[in-house]
Amino acid sequence: MGVDVFNRYEKKYILDQTTYEAIAKQLCEHMTLDLYNKENGHYTISNLYYDTVDDVLIKKSLSKPIYKEKLRVRAYGIPTLDTKVYLEIKKKVDGLVNKRRTSMTLAEAYAFIETGQIPAKKPYHNRQVIKEIAYFLQMYALKPATYIAYDRKALCCGDLRITFDTNIRSRRETLGLELGDYGRPLLEPGMWLMEVKAQTAFPLWFVKILSEYKITASSFSKYGKEYLTRDQPMKGEHMTCLSHYLISQGQQLTH
Repeated sequence: MGVDVFNRYEKKYILDQTTYEAIAKQLCEHMTLDLYNKENGHYTISNLYYDTVDDVLIKKSLSKPIYKEKLRVRAYGIPTLDTKVYLEIKKKVDGLVNKRRTSMTLAEAYAFIETGQIPAKKPYHNRQVIKEIAYFLQMYALKPATYIAYDRKALCCGDLRITFDTNIRSRRETLGLELGDYGRPLLEPGMWLMEVKAQTAFPLWFVKILSEYKITASSFSKYGKEYLTRDQPMKGEHMTCLSHYLISQGQQLTH
């Protein structure tokens, strides 16, 4: 079983294509690619966020409280109902992010959230996390709220993890991870979301890079952005994968 509990601080930064390429090149001198990365250095993550009928969880999150929480199902690529996915609770307390997750099939995750009944014990389950999620489900009457996917490059060095997300897309219809990878763009073409995650302070060499490019942190939230702009018309066509996106832009990734 992989790591199921994370405690770390997270900072987010919005980058344009030129800044992304410059920073990614420098980071590769200090960090290594995450094991999830494919041959092109990227992989796709798809998420299904749950909320109440009146969007209590995202509304609370956007009010910037000291404590907030959310529930999502996460997959890599487009899963089937038999694919192993992660069911996650993500909490943030005064800046510290706590993520707790358990592996289960997509069918198990759907049934658990819909009924609140703890699934039969399987070797790949984290039973403690499942009990915590069961309590969460008792507190809120949840329904599928939004699908959000993106293409990610991830780098690691000790407890420091830096991810670059692009082609961030969302939809509020056809809410099933197994039902295809498409949606409304949440960032302009060529823009990247850099997330920096660490259990302690950022290393000095990374702070110098941020200073060199005059990069400041952003409060950007994928789910929050989707919620605040969901009534705006979609820009451009549905985007289904990173390679099609880059070809259309005539851009090349930095490895």
